[in-house]
Amino acid sequence: MKKIALALLMTLASLPLWAQSNAASGSADLEAERRRLSAERAAIEQRFVQERVACYKKFAVEDCLRESRDRRRTETGNIKRQETAINDIQRQRSGAAELQKLDQKASTPRSEDSPEKRDQSVQNQKDREQRAADHATSRAATAGTDAERQRQFESKQKANADEQAKAAQRQAEAPTAVQQYESKQKRAEEHRASRERQNTNRTKPRGAPLPPAPAASSPAR
Repeated sequence: MKKIALALLMTLASLPLWAQSNAASGSADLEAERRRLSAERAAIEQRFVQERVACYKKFAVEDCLRESRDRRRTETGNIKRQETAINDIQRQRSGAAELQKLDQKASTPRSEDSPEKRDQSVQNQKDREQRAADHATSRAATAGTDAERQRQFESKQKANADEQAKAAQRQAEAPTAVQQYESKQKRAEEHRASRERQNTNRTKPRGAPLPPAPAASSPAR
């Protein structure tokens, strides 16, 4: 019991200060804490998408994106630590409650029990301990699966955010592309008109030649 109490106090250090007193006294609503963390995680992801879209409208795009990723990583890591602490508290509470039941049962004298019944009680206790160990192993495997699912979810969220950011960038660049196209068309039209004027000047017929000057008359003798 002392070891479990010590582990519980160490786990509390991962929770926010405002929740530690309630958790230590056993009155913390762990499900409410999980809902709060889930809402915070969703808000972080939504803000991350909005920040990426805004970054593509700035001059220093890469710096802005890097700061947004770092901020998201820090806040998500904090939430994961709190979730781990809550799960540990839940397991420690369950273990403490089970041990308390066993202690109460062991402290109650049962003179009417025969040796066979006492042996059976010992065997039942061993069976319960084995089931508890198997359950802990199963929970560890489930936690690993949940972590992988969370990783896949975050990967999909990131891919979606990247796609939205690229779409925003294409939308922001669209007016510039249209202006460049129109400017290119205008230059091509002016060049074509200039060539036509040059061709017209080259093919224009020359004026008729001037008549020869009259021969000068000889002076009379």
